[in-house]
Amino acid sequence: MHRAESSNKRETIKYMVSAMSSTVRATVVQASSVFYDTPATLDKAERFLKEAAELESQLVVFPEAFIGGYPRGYNFADQSPRGKESFRKYHASAINVPGPEVDRLAAMAAKYKVYLVTGAIEREGYTLYCSVLFFDPEGNFLGKHRKIMPTYSERLVWGFGDCSTTPVYDTPYGKLGSVICWENRMPLLRTSMYAKGIEIYCAPTADSGDTWVSTMTHVAMEGGCYVLSPNQFCRRKDYPSPPEYLYRLSEEFVTPDSDSIIWAGGSVIISPHGEILAGPNYEGEGLFTADLDVRGEIPKAKFKFDVVGHYSRPDILNLTVNNRPLVPVTFTSSPCNSKDKDGECKDI
Repeated sequence: MHRAESSNKRETIKYMVSAMSSTVRATVVQASSVFYDTPATLDKAERFLKEAAELESQLVVFPEAFIGGYPRGYNFADQSPRGKESFRKYHASAINVPGPEVDRLAAMAAKYKVYLVTGAIEREGYTLYCSVLFFDPEGNFLGKHRKIMPTYSERLVWGFGDCSTTPVYDTPYGKLGSVICWENRMPLLRTSMYAKGIEIYCAPTADSGDTWVSTMTHVAMEGGCYVLSPNQFCRRKDYPSPPEYLYRLSEEFVTPDSDSIIWAGGSVIISPHGEILAGPNYEGEGLFTADLDVRGEIPKAKFKFDVVGHYSRPDILNLTVNNRPLVPVTFTSSPCNSKDKDGECKDI
């Protein structure tokens, strides 16, 4: 494994701050899933958590769709038997929340005494959601965020979340939350997170393009928060070989180079002043670590610009957020005329 974190230690030392409760050592993980093999992906997650614990990390953030996998390149518009079978396998790789995989992740967080934030493909019935799961160092599952707007072809395979799952959690180190990938381009969603007081802003992504670091820098400065954005680094060999998985339709006719890079990473940690503390790296899998001084640095950033505080104009510009769960079917019951021995209605 390419240990990108070794070159990053100098950056970590450069930004070291005095040890205090508001300071947290944070690590973003840049690694690929084991596609179609969730148990193996969980094993891989534990290996990286162990390494992060050896770096004395207290917060570890994994990429978008790390558990369950990101179906990069696959044509889910394919309604042929092969396309339907691909979705069946992808659905089988997703996880129920809560469920046994969530229990295992919680146990890992407790074992390594970290706050754990990870992307996961969540399965509810026959619909999949791109979600982020949160765990505390005591092994408690805190909750989840479902991506509210899948991007482009993602909408062929993932459902839509709502603002009932846009949590911000109080921790000893600061308020922790997540916005996924191109949700970060949605200014109203960002504003709602700033209004919740987010200080450690996790932005797991699938975007390794040239502009992503600039987007994250803008978010850090706009929100006056630390931004942690892990991405996967994948080679063609990290996905099943054709014909089981076609990254490009041309792979039906040309054998792909198994070492070719199909997802270049670019994971990064950015301060509330827009300084890059760790990353970006486009060379391989690894850990990227920085010490975040929430109480020391965020007030300095907010002094100049507080987007939902002294730099807001609610008299002329304001936002209303519907944070109720949006469900397709609501059942109501009329008063029942008879009850069973336990006091429950017999007829609905």
